[in-house]
Amino acid sequence: MAFERVFSGATWEERISYCRAVRAGHHIYISGTTAVAEGGGVYAPGDGEAQARRCLEIIEQALRKLGTDRRAIVRTRMFVTDISRWEEFGRAHRDFFAGHPPAASMLEVKGLIDPAMLIEIEADAVVDTEKAP
Repeated sequence: MAFERVFSGATWEERISYCRAVRAGHHIYISGTTAVAEGGGVYAPGDGEAQARRCLEIIEQALRKLGTDRRAIVRTRMFVTDISRWEEFGRAHRDFFAGHPPAASMLEVKGLIDPAMLIEIEADAVVDTEKAP
């Protein structure tokens, strides 16, 4: 089976040796994605909803490089540093997936790689190799 890998250019990809997403047949696995600003650094420190939106934008950029989009996502896992802010994260998730909701989990974690990061999102997608959405 051939694998197709996508890189976003994040410094961590090279330092830790991982890719943003990998496609294996009909399946696409998207690495944990945090809210990184275009020029680096944390996007929207303190704003959970904005950070969640940014994570999802980065995920969709990776999917587009693989010829598909958010409609192919079948599962998300949201790792949050403060579960009491679930509504902020949930709003961004709801708005992004309007009409195409995936299976989802939200889990509270002790911390992320940068203390200003409030959420990290992983996603899995399934595509038809003949007709990607």
